[in-house]
Amino acid sequence: MKQRVYKTFTAYLWLTLASAVYALGFNWCYAPNLIGFGGITGVAQIIHSALPWAPIGTVVILLNIPLFLLGWRFIGGHLLVTSLYAMFVSSLMIDGMTALAGPFRPMEPLLACIYGGVLMGASLGVVFLQGATTGGTDLIARLLKLRLAWLPIGKLLMVIDLVVIVAVAVAFGNLNSALYGLVALYISTLVMDMVLYGLDNAKVAYIISDRHREISDAIIRDIDRGVTILHGEGAYSGAEKKVLLVAFKQRQIVAIKRLVKELDPAAFIIVCEAHEVLGDGFRDYKQNDI
Repeated sequence: MKQRVYKTFTAYLWLTLASAVYALGFNWCYAPNLIGFGGITGVAQIIHSALPWAPIGTVVILLNIPLFLLGWRFIGGHLLVTSLYAMFVSSLMIDGMTALAGPFRPMEPLLACIYGGVLMGASLGVVFLQGATTGGTDLIARLLKLRLAWLPIGKLLMVIDLVVIVAVAVAFGNLNSALYGLVALYISTLVMDMVLYGLDNAKVAYIISDRHREISDAIIRDIDRGVTILHGEGAYSGAEKKVLLVAFKQRQIVAIKRLVKELDPAAFIIVCEAHEVLGDGFRDYKQNDI
């Protein structure tokens, strides 16, 4: 019981901190520099430009209500509650910072894109790691992830947000708003996927060699990675081939290539990016994983 309470408390603490960073990134980098922002917050920017008396955070909450009602049957109770919390806290902090500290002063737009993208990407990544969203297109992307599980969620968000960024630029009558918004969106997507999937991306190597047994033993012994032996056949020669399948961390690629080539200079190696590797020595699977 205590462990569950501690886990819940920690999750909501992270959501609160991430929501504060989200609000800071928007108020400090996006709003004063008229940089196009995607999602429901971007739509709220458009409404605020037409109705200056309508606070952006409050508009975000109002626009999210129908989305949460529609998403109830797909996302489940836990995700709904945590997402509502993250959405309310981030929206209220956007309005609260503006009311208490006033609008931030504009800065160099390129710096605003870089730092805004980092802050937004990091905060959204933490929110997603806690099994929540900030509502809006984050929620739409989370739902699409159920159907398109092979796509990184950062890329899904990027596609959805592109349309909104263009609409924000049209509302502001400023092409630079969209161009800077695209730069910030790209940076936030990279940072978000780093937070979600890690900086040390995994790779997979396929190794074809007549000395497969020596190579597999050396990889297991010296690099501490498991090896799976696949049975293949040369299409031209018809000869049976043994193919070694090895999943490893990015930092181990040099050691693996050196080891293979030392044992068999004629070995054929194919190295591929691995979006996710779950299991012993890598990341553990979690329910509602993204």
